[in-house]
Amino acid sequence: MKKVSLLLTALAIGASACAQQNATAVKYGKLITAEDAKKHLSILASDEFEGRETGKPGAEKAANYIAGEFKKLGLQAPVNGSYFFDVPLSEVSLKVTAFNINGQAFANGEDFFLNGLFVDKRIVSPDIVFIGYGTEAELAGTDITGKVVLWINEDKPEAGKTANTSYRMTAGRQAILKAMQEKNPAAIFAVNSELGPILKRFGSSIRGGRLAIKKDGGAKLNSTAPVFNVTTTLADAVVKPTGKTYADLKTTAATASQTQVVKSIATITYATEQKDVKAVDVLGFMPGSDPKLKDEVLIFSAHYDHIGLVTTPGAKDKVNNGADDDGSGTTGMLEIAQAFTKAKKDGKGPRRSVLFLGNVGEEKGLLGSEYYTDHPVYPLANTIADLNIDMIGRVGEEYIGKPDSANYVYSIGSNMLSSDLNKIGEDANNTYTKMKLDYKYDDPNDPNRFYYRSDHYNFARYGVPIIFYFNGVHADYHQPGDEVSKINFPLLAKRAQLAFYTGWELANRDARPVVDKKPAGGTR
Repeated sequence: MKKVSLLLTALAIGASACAQQNATAVKYGKLITAEDAKKHLSILASDEFEGRETGKPGAEKAANYIAGEFKKLGLQAPVNGSYFFDVPLSEVSLKVTAFNINGQAFANGEDFFLNGLFVDKRIVSPDIVFIGYGTEAELAGTDITGKVVLWINEDKPEAGKTANTSYRMTAGRQAILKAMQEKNPAAIFAVNSELGPILKRFGSSIRGGRLAIKKDGGAKLNSTAPVFNVTTTLADAVVKPTGKTYADLKTTAATASQTQVVKSIATITYATEQKDVKAVDVLGFMPGSDPKLKDEVLIFSAHYDHIGLVTTPGAKDKVNNGADDDGSGTTGMLEIAQAFTKAKKDGKGPRRSVLFLGNVGEEKGLLGSEYYTDHPVYPLANTIADLNIDMIGRVGEEYIGKPDSANYVYSIGSNMLSSDLNKIGEDANNTYTKMKLDYKYDDPNDPNRFYYRSDHYNFARYGVPIIFYFNGVHADYHQPGDEVSKINFPLLAKRAQLAFYTGWELANRDARPVVDKKPAGGTR
């Protein structure tokens, strides 16, 4: 009986300690409010910040604002006494100064786009070879050396199968492209029926230069034939001398091998330019209170950059404000930092250290987080997890009109590397916020590839456990309509509270989350 009594006493003490810890977490979690969030976001996503494009004045203003808030909170400046962590970037631009078909000019970002960097060149081709779908039969007997090639960049239809018509190349099309490149054409026009609407929506961002992390030796230039992704409108101009439309030739090619030399003159000139760009991550650090655990670091991350100003002629709204993407996540990170700071001032600070990381260059290819993880201020071996917050202020398109539209969040990646982290996140939710955790995109093979598309991925590739909090895309994604007026601030605050409570447990528990799974492969 005495043993039973001792056991019951121990259980009661444990339950009391747990309840006290929960009450403490709630006390500081409640400091994350819709009202405070609105104050931050109304500044970060204002027109004054000009869409916060990396390398532009608006991003610098945002970085200064975040650093100012970190200083007010009393967070340490961990980069040699600074909150700014320089990310050495260069802007590399492939300038297409001429693109003419039979004397008709076409524009980069409107009629075509070109990926990659190429050796400066001027191409003048007296004819263009239509290669159909680029099948083995179509390529075998066709001379394309030194020629411009018009190619249907879609999967060839097969009976009983739905053809993939995306402009993003499948493995099969990559193999066809490689076979074409081996024949040394001058250029390849990859035609896609879905490209026109995509360029209409996103073409303005294509016309600018491409940012990259500076590496020794400068940009690597490609000497192979450039692949111009072109619209069907441009393709119609190419085949016009045949008296047929591009659709006519495509229809024939769907059922039979189809190659044809078209008497169209292509004149193309392009050159590569490179210049340095100023960019910084913003870091605020809170040292842990437990001498045995303070060398371990929990990271809360959010990218503060967005896509900048609208370049479409005649646009009424000139600013892509990025209130949701990712002003909402940056705001959530600031609110979480405030909650931890108040706890520390009250003597309830986290046992482990916490780093608040505002990343730059996410929209340009996860550049800020890539550079940080390649050159960490705190060793990644001591980094126990990254809780990444990217878009938490809106209702995603899949939840509009649903009963739980104001009480959900997509949770991505918690189970990818650690069998512990998913349970920690779920327990935090069940104890405090009771939201619907949607795992729809928690899959490295998800066709949207969200697991690879925000800053958490650069931590995951090094084996650091992550959770990515996300509300899903909506009609204003990467559009001027992503405004503060459309943010659901109570929902933003609740999602940020979930990240806080999960982080509170991670920063205070005895054991760090175990890493017992291999990182998923893949690229953005």
